[in-house]
Amino acid sequence: MASNPERRAALVDAAAEVLAREGARGLTFRAVDAEAAVPVGTSSNYFTDRDDLLNQVDAHLHQRLAPDPAVLAELLKGPKDRSLVLEFMRDLLARATRDRTGHLALFEMRLEATRRPALRASYTKSVRGDLEQGMEFHRDAGLPGGDETVTVLYLAMLGLLLEHLTLPGVLDGVLRGVAVPDELLERIVTTIVPEG
Repeated sequence: MASNPERRAALVDAAAEVLAREGARGLTFRAVDAEAAVPVGTSSNYFTDRDDLLNQVDAHLHQRLAPDPAVLAELLKGPKDRSLVLEFMRDLLARATRDRTGHLALFEMRLEATRRPALRASYTKSVRGDLEQGMEFHRDAGLPGGDETVTVLYLAMLGLLLEHLTLPGVLDGVLRGVAVPDELLERIVTTIVPEG
């Protein structure tokens, strides 16, 4: 296996682009090579098979889409209340909007995991790890609500991101006078997160 880390990262990013655009069925080594603008056969030198590629996309995207530690540190300077949770969710929405491709690739990974038991196991582990990390962060930061709050917020945000990034028209006008996604995001946090 080839070991150039920059080339490997570029191939994994190219694979995420292919996943987001073509879906898992379009994810071939040839398509990744074309997306990365490298010679045909390059991907096969970096990944043992399609499962290896998918697992590396999973690991890479969870890092690529993670919040910026400097942004988190700045936000944590504020009061530990519902408004701070709202700011964290605004940051999540902004990151998802900026890197729509990365999030669409994650959605495709979910679908592909339903068909590939090995991917399902590894992807479940990484997504569950993200959820548990969110719970731990929430507790350690002293934010209002507990694990149940974080779990329900996770589910609501997952739904909002899915609609916002795939079928944004579904939510437009569904709640009279509530702008999507910003005001709807505020409603989600207000409904789920206790005040203090």
